[in-house]
Amino acid sequence: MTTLTTAEADKILADNFAPWVQALGLTVAETGERHAVLRLPWSGQLAREGGGLSGQALMAAADTASVIAVSAARGGFGPMTTVQQSTTFQRAVTGQDVLVHARITKLGRRIAFLDIALTAEGSDEPAAHATTVYALG
Repeated sequence: MTTLTTAEADKILADNFAPWVQALGLTVAETGERHAVLRLPWSGQLAREGGGLSGQALMAAADTASVIAVSAARGGFGPMTTVQQSTTFQRAVTGQDVLVHARITKLGRRIAFLDIALTAEGSDEPAAHATTVYALG
């Protein structure tokens, strides 16, 4: 199966996500057969008190990266919905873009499981880790 190009994946972001998700400024940096990498650009508007990137922005980025990874694996966008998401926060991100690495661990006909690492650009240590489960239409 052919995976999506980054331009095709960016079009999925533009065509299928709510305006508030689009306002995060996410872009697709990479797609593959079972993964996607999105960039969440640093913005002071997404920072919480103390200057760290908000957990809500990180969770939305993980959820969105999951949709792009599943779309890449299936060769295009289709109906899907989040069934479960669990996120742990490990360190604050201040003043840096975040790379959101979503990897499919199991892809069935009706359900997908993903593992997502969120890392400040230039760091090897994750800022957050998420897992998601998607029901596929």
